[in-house]
Amino acid sequence: MEDIFDRVKLYSEKPKSLSSEEKNRLLIAFADALIKKSSFILDANASDVTAAKKSGLSSAMIDRLSLNEKRIGQMSEGLKSLALLPDPIGETAEEWTAESGVLIKKTRIPIGVIGIIYEARPNVTSDVLGICLKTGNACVLKGGKEAYSTNLAVLNCFSDVSGEIGKAYALLPPQRDATDRLIKAKGKIDLVIPRGGKGLINYVKENAAVPFIETGAGVCHLYVEKSADEKKALDILLNAKCSRPSVCNAVETLLVDRDIAEKFIPKAMKVLAENGVKFHGNAEIGAKFGIEPSDDDVYFNEYDDLEISLKIVNGAQDAVSHIKKYGTKHSECICTENNAIAEYFMNSLDSACVYRNASTRFTDGGCFGFGAEIGISTQMLHARGPMGLKEMTTYHYKIYGDGQVRK
Repeated sequence: MEDIFDRVKLYSEKPKSLSSEEKNRLLIAFADALIKKSSFILDANASDVTAAKKSGLSSAMIDRLSLNEKRIGQMSEGLKSLALLPDPIGETAEEWTAESGVLIKKTRIPIGVIGIIYEARPNVTSDVLGICLKTGNACVLKGGKEAYSTNLAVLNCFSDVSGEIGKAYALLPPQRDATDRLIKAKGKIDLVIPRGGKGLINYVKENAAVPFIETGAGVCHLYVEKSADEKKALDILLNAKCSRPSVCNAVETLLVDRDIAEKFIPKAMKVLAENGVKFHGNAEIGAKFGIEPSDDDVYFNEYDDLEISLKIVNGAQDAVSHIKKYGTKHSECICTENNAIAEYFMNSLDSACVYRNASTRFTDGGCFGFGAEIGISTQMLHARGPMGLKEMTTYHYKIYGDGQVRK
């Protein structure tokens, strides 16, 4: 495995040297290759899906793993969207003249070699390759073992069109120790981005020897305040929970104002039950709505499946307190027609994305106009929310003088 790290590090200067035009041509060529070789990718994916089903992978995770012509088309379009976006590399973020007379320019540059750890989502492979190429970064991919054949097929499409540049990009084999070796490859990996559940994130936090960005864990909340438009709230709930339950921007907990709970929760349960959702809640929820009660630790759960926790709260302040205790600073939504309460809710939370009357499923690089995303950061430093091109850059200062010396 060390030979992979060494090779990527050696060739990491190659993508840095590409012009914007060269990077965009490669992105388009990669996008076209995905379509041309879609049957090859789908054959690999079918093999992965068959093995995953035999191993007992959940239906939600099978959905994340599965590709079809439409999804490959979306992967291709995502790459083309990246090609249309401005190249951040070389961009002057700020400039000023210091008291000494030197001109200082703060300029965006690549980070270096990015290590990406992710689970069974092959579309992440093309997104990451595209974003890293556009920003002049090299990358080492560590996808879930369930998607190895598919990820390799996607990477091969990129390698076929990228020549020597492609040697700056690699997929680690599905070995048990690959993640551990990646996050400890100090001097060879400049930044690690883990995309996955709480267990993966915590493992990286506790064991990484290289810098990392905390992403992914998504205990997202929908709070239905007493002035909420009922139809809006039900539509948002259905979309946020059921459209893709396995993704990190899906809602995991529904909070409802006590004043409307007896009316709203049965309607919400009916809509969700019709879509196969299982319910959890505390003793009060159990007693009022016939659910087997759980202790309050249930509200820490990120289900990534057709399951949801329910809770009755005593107004916006109580909802905010609950989210601060049980949330992961990912995405939260309030359904309300009260402007003052909406502003209180949105200003009181420091989650990466806070919504009013819109589904948390919009927490996505494509939906934000980034073309694609490399992950969704839930930490406070460097980057927050969906991370697109600019978030995969750092900066240095260029200082222009005319013989000045410091006195």
